[in-house]
Amino acid sequence: MQNLKKIFYSALTCTFLFSLNIAVNSTEKEVKVYSGRHYNTDRSVFKKFAEETGIKVRLIEAAGISLIERLKREGKNSQADLILLVDAARITNAAKSGLLQKIDSTTLENYVPIGLKDPNKEWYALTRRVRVMVANPKVVDVSKIKDYTDLADPALKGKVCLRNRKSPYNQSLVANQIINKGEEVTKNWLNGMISNVSQPFFPGDISIVRAVSKRKCGVGIVNHYYVARMLAGVNGRRDALYAKKTTVLTPNPAHVNISAGGVAKYATNKSEAIELLEYLASPKGSKGLAAPTFEHPLKEVNQNPIVQEFGEFIPDKVTVEDLGVNNSIAIKLMKDAGWD
Repeated sequence: MQNLKKIFYSALTCTFLFSLNIAVNSTEKEVKVYSGRHYNTDRSVFKKFAEETGIKVRLIEAAGISLIERLKREGKNSQADLILLVDAARITNAAKSGLLQKIDSTTLENYVPIGLKDPNKEWYALTRRVRVMVANPKVVDVSKIKDYTDLADPALKGKVCLRNRKSPYNQSLVANQIINKGEEVTKNWLNGMISNVSQPFFPGDISIVRAVSKRKCGVGIVNHYYVARMLAGVNGRRDALYAKKTTVLTPNPAHVNISAGGVAKYATNKSEAIELLEYLASPKGSKGLAAPTFEHPLKEVNQNPIVQEFGEFIPDKVTVEDLGVNNSIAIKLMKDAGWD
């Protein structure tokens, strides 16, 4: 069985190496990346890194929770050098589970702003995502929706749609509200908002944008880049038409989430992993990851005209670490409120 696992891993690795057009031989430096980011455009960034440094990249992609479980299962036998995950809860959970190791890098400390990195230096943010609201002006009065808390207004009864409780993005949003406003206020907000939900909870952000467009509900909560990708036609002409019927509403200040990276605990190519992480966190690397996916780089906003149309945003002062610390409390409050 162990041999079969090795064969399976090798096959996966070879597949991704071929797609990245990066050849690897036994004499070359390399870094093995487990990535929960699932964007083809990331591969061009890895390719540029390989060309500039001579360090070849082996890439394995899977859903974030699957990667974490895989790392736990593999233990000391893990092949991972660098771990990339999306959402504050995922990366902080990886650190809590002992899957990462401390990184001593002045470069990373300089590149990544305070609040977007681990105080224990086990992970660093690479891109930023804004949790916004998307509304249909033919169903709701968009002038009266300025903050997440407005979705608890009784006037929106039957007009709110949400992604399910398992979404780490929603868990982090609730954790954010707990930090900003306290448990009791957050509990009341959740009870009011959930009572306004019009139908069963959705599996993803894109399905919420579609539902809002079709007037199945009037307003929902999504990550900004999902709407941008739809408007850009990444998902096809039909989704672009759906997105055009909606209005993006950005709270001020706004809850900002991240994608982030850390060096695996049992990395065999630690120095190469740190070098790649430094590259990805650099202004060039962060922009390289964020620009084509419509995310925001670490220290500036995405300059794509579509994202610019969403307006300026001011991040609130909640740190990513605090989001992770309050994740379990957030899940409990969501469950108690009936958020399935």
